[in-house]
Amino acid sequence: MRVKHDGAALCVRFECEDSEVVEVFIDPVGDGECYFEFEVNPLGTLLDLVLRRNRSGYAKDFAWACDGFEAPVERTAVGWTAELRIPFASIAAEAPLPGAEWRVNFTRIDRPRDGEWELTAWSPTLLGTFHAVERFGAMRFL
Repeated sequence: MRVKHDGAALCVRFECEDSEVVEVFIDPVGDGECYFEFEVNPLGTLLDLVLRRNRSGYAKDFAWACDGFEAPVERTAVGWTAELRIPFASIAAEAPLPGAEWRVNFTRIDRPRDGEWELTAWSPTLLGTFHAVERFGAMRFL
């Protein structure tokens, strides 16, 4: 996984060997009240949603759509790649300035037919779920 930004969007490249989904979680404010989830699978199927804290945890808003979100997928000799482009304008009031920190996590799920699920994260949650905003890592913009 590699991450960069182009001033207008966060760009995340995954290089995958398995056949399952990769995900990006972003809390640009860092208060745990609301965060965004972006997913893509090897077929190029996209999912974007926002999660908002409520009394019982988080409510998933599937009606929200990230304007300009794209994630082209390519097959490779050993798997597939995905290049997610998440426009800042759709998830924050403004593009992050140098030194800004966002709470994020970059994850993958592999669900083999004859084995246990494998959940891998840049910032491991250690909870059996990636929906643990308090365990997201801090990403500092340069």
